[in-house]
Amino acid sequence: MDSHVNALSAGILLFLIMDPLGNIPLFLSLLKNVAPKRRRWVLVRELLIALGVLFAFLLGGGFILRVLQLKQESVSIAGGLVLFLIGVRMIFPPKEGLFGDTGSGEPFIVPLAIPSVAGPSTMAALLLLTNQHPGRLGAWSLALFTAWLAVAVILLSSTYLYRWLGGQVLIALERLMGMLLVALSVQMFLGGVVAYLRAAAV
Repeated sequence: MDSHVNALSAGILLFLIMDPLGNIPLFLSLLKNVAPKRRRWVLVRELLIALGVLFAFLLGGGFILRVLQLKQESVSIAGGLVLFLIGVRMIFPPKEGLFGDTGSGEPFIVPLAIPSVAGPSTMAALLLLTNQHPGRLGAWSLALFTAWLAVAVILLSSTYLYRWLGGQVLIALERLMGMLLVALSVQMFLGGVVAYLRAAAV
């Protein structure tokens, strides 16, 4: 990520990575066997769990990197690779869905909270933000909460949006977001490679 990144661009990046439109069919599929009176409660619960996990990574990002002795460029390269794979799967989704077989019964944490909303690329992006700009925790917290809130509003309206837009429109929008994520992943990967080469040349 570039040094001039701001809260707005960080929030947009996090929103794209969370892929709320692409998650609508998955959420509807996993919640169809849940009692109608519990669906909204389950969805809110999973969204809050995801928010808690993401804030844990945001607040503890620097500590995690120090404990694991990971360098910024390593996280950038790994995050770019994971983001690229997710973007490609969004453009060319497998028959079993973006995250494969999701099982049956009422979902708990997996796969709605993790990795649908709080996925590895979102965590990697938060680690990069806190490591590159540790003095702007307030801005990153605002960006994360705003992105999460937008995702929550979309997913809580998933039934209405699916009926209004239709499956084909949602697929087209997801593939468009996948193309944007692929472009962002290449930028993140190349940024990590450039940073690594600079550090190695010193």
